[in-house]
Amino acid sequence: MQTFLTLKGLRHSRAAAARPQQRSAARHARLVCVLSALLLTAGCQGAVDAETVTTATGVPTPVATVLAPPTDTPQVTAAPESPLAAAAVTTPAVAPPQDFTYQVNETFPHDPGAFTQGLIIQGDRFYEGTGLRGQSTLRLVDVATGEVLQGVRLPDQLFGEGITEFNDKIFQLTWQSQIGLIYDKKSFELLDTFTYPTEGWGLTHDGQALIMSDGSATLTYLDPATLAAIRKVDVVDDQGPVVRLNELEYIAGQIYANVWQTNRIVIIDPATGHVTGDIDLTGILPANQVTGQVDVLNGIAYDPDQDAIFVTGKLWPLIFEIDLVPIEE
Repeated sequence: MQTFLTLKGLRHSRAAAARPQQRSAARHARLVCVLSALLLTAGCQGAVDAETVTTATGVPTPVATVLAPPTDTPQVTAAPESPLAAAAVTTPAVAPPQDFTYQVNETFPHDPGAFTQGLIIQGDRFYEGTGLRGQSTLRLVDVATGEVLQGVRLPDQLFGEGITEFNDKIFQLTWQSQIGLIYDKKSFELLDTFTYPTEGWGLTHDGQALIMSDGSATLTYLDPATLAAIRKVDVVDDQGPVVRLNELEYIAGQIYANVWQTNRIVIIDPATGHVTGDIDLTGILPANQVTGQVDVLNGIAYDPDQDAIFVTGKLWPLIFEIDLVPIEE
């Protein structure tokens, strides 16, 4: 089983200071000071995990922690302020969405201790971001076997959230700490961090901008170079605002979003914020496959080469490759 490196650079300055590279040590020390202050502030905001429900008490499969500091940890980059272009939305003009059910094509094993917050597929590998304080990770997983091939564990104060891959970097949000992490895609080396003023929930990109959710009905577009907010889109269906948008995936020009605490994935037109499709995944996890505690549906990945959609949930033992089946009126 793959061991998890710990991002000690976010907490321990002395280990890095002892390294011969004076420049890296100085940058590392600055990062520690800034992050320590940010984490202390986040810790004082309250201890109730709104995204942790009563069933989220599963214990991840045991992993050994290698106490090795990351290489070359740079200073926190705060996203500069910029004007936001909010998308105009008129709720009465929203047409009812197309309803979908699903067909399961294939199932794959999934770590039942993984509190899935973000999922990406590339070839025969999943990149997965997991949550819960003290258990949050970024990991590389073999699709066929579910084996964790590579991973890093976040500091205990951070609750990991959505991830996306952009320009050979993995971006990972955290929930209430208002801190994002940027990793090298291959080595999982921590390259940089960034900040944002809201909670962090889901993350994807459209090839030009990062797109994040914060648990509300609003999606925020971020410049991937500066991490500045450049656009906001309010998501509505024919019933009104769609709140609790969680994990995100950009598929064929549309944004797919889990709706927290439901079996629902909505398909969003990014130009208008209108929900054009509504996927009901009720019953996708068979009761006879549940051997421990499970949590809500969360996690969407898309393989454009195979035109395949993958879904899973927090603490689920399986990942499902599905086709969407339109429901005719």
